[in-house]
Amino acid sequence: MNVSRSKFASMVWPLCGAISLLALWWLVILVFEVEEYIAPTPLGVLQAVQADFNLLMWNLLPTLTEAISGFLLGNGLAILVAIAFVHSMTLERMYFPIAVLFNTIPIIALAPILIHLLGLGMAPKIAIATIICFFPTLVNMIRGFRSCSANELELMRVLSASRSEIFFKLRLPRSLPFLFASLKITSTMAVIGAIVGEWIGSSQGIGALIIQATFNYRVGLLYAAIVVSSLFSLLLFALVVQAEKYFLRWE
Repeated sequence: MNVSRSKFASMVWPLCGAISLLALWWLVILVFEVEEYIAPTPLGVLQAVQADFNLLMWNLLPTLTEAISGFLLGNGLAILVAIAFVHSMTLERMYFPIAVLFNTIPIIALAPILIHLLGLGMAPKIAIATIICFFPTLVNMIRGFRSCSANELELMRVLSASRSEIFFKLRLPRSLPFLFASLKITSTMAVIGAIVGEWIGSSQGIGALIIQATFNYRVGLLYAAIVVSSLFSLLLFALVVQAEKYFLRWE
């Protein structure tokens, strides 16, 4: 009974929070008499989604492809690099500061360079999403792989465990909570990276649609595109949460 109540509460409270914010949004527009061309009501956004549903879905597809590809590549590369750093202090001392330095470059400044190098297709958008996802996962995975205590490592050595056995039976399981913590962050950041890339140079995608709607003064479509991209990010986040519950049942 307590478990079912907990699940019910976990669904109800976020719903109540969303409804309260929508009500506040509507109230502000009504009280201050904000014009529709400046900020539509939630109902106006819903009507825009219905009216331009096909257009939104057509532009969502490339953004979805770019974000998911960047998410998988960025996190996959980060895990591989973290494994190399954990097993070689020399590599970490040489290249981790470079990774930190590279992460300080604003992505909005890096995007034109990538588009110049890779063209106007999906490649630069995927690269941007990959770069955004890389660093948070790298930092978390290094910490996760090294979260094993000295006593645990010593016990594995006493049992004559090989480096691969220590990694797969001790380091990897210990790193999973850190991995999913970073995946929750990068699941939304990947979408942001794809959209930023589409702002700089693209004729399709949610980012391009946002720019087009802004310059054409289609405020309803602008808000609808933002809502669709947010819902897509929320879906990716929810998938990561469900994967975490499945793989970390032992916690």
